Amino acid sequence: MGKRLLPLFAPLILSPSASIGAGKYVSINHKVKPNVTALSVMRFEQVSFDLYTQMNLSASDLNYDVFNNALMGYYGMYNEGRLSDKGILTIVDFTKPSSEKRLWVLDLNNRQVLSNTYVAHGRGSGEVMAQAFSNEHKSFMSSVGFYVTDEVYYGKHGKSLRLDGLDEAHNSNARDRAVVMHGAEYATEDFMNKYGRLGRSLGCPAVPLGEHESIIDAVKGKTALYIHSGDLTYTSHYLDNANAVAGYMASTQPTQLPPAEFSI
Repeated sequence: MGKRLLPLFAPLILSPSASIGAGKYVSINHKVKPNVTALSVMRFEQVSFDLYTQMNLSASDLNYDVFNNALMGYYGMYNEGRLSDKGILTIVDFTKPSSEKRLWVLDLNNRQVLSNTYVAHGRGSGEVMAQAFSNEHKSFMSSVGFYVTDEVYYGKHGKSLRLDGLDEAHNSNARDRAVVMHGAEYATEDFMNKYGRLGRSLGCPAVPLGEHESIIDAVKGKTALYIHSGDLTYTSHYLDNANAVAGYMASTQPTQLPPAEFSI
């Protein structure tokens, strides 16, 4: 009695380097990591589930597996010193149609959902659904994977935010392709209500005009962005349990780990 139970759907981790989450991904990180036990990995899975529950993310239809992968990558990026201490994680789920709100800005430090809104995909990726992705110039497709936000600038779309892709095979050309976060009239609810879907960008995650400035202000300055898709070929060394646990333990404001005395 009194012991905490892992969720029934939490995978049984047999190796610290095994991948968790949606079960689609295989870690490709071969760097030496701290000695992380399988028990610690399972405790991180519990942290992820607890955070998902505390923030009531199911109410905004954020899929748990998508969140779990995003959080895993967030702490892996933190472990590499790529992120600030703002505690902001932005998630885009391109398995949802553009007619649905499929972008979340999460404040992990304060357990708050700062934004849940629409986001457009690249015109080369599809119409209502984003079904094709590319890292290539002039593809006009969206690119999946983990990004770190960088500087704000003012261009043809007004206030915009530069992004650096961290997954070599999937989004590493983001800056050269000028894949940025910006506002767009074609990403608004009014546009969606009129046409049944959002308009499409040249590959940028475009957010609703009128919301874009507050979103950019929240996520600017070395925070994490994860763009999820149903692409089974996607792999990332950030989808790695051991790296995530090391980053979690190094975090300046970590969620308290569940007690060691819990049942599995």
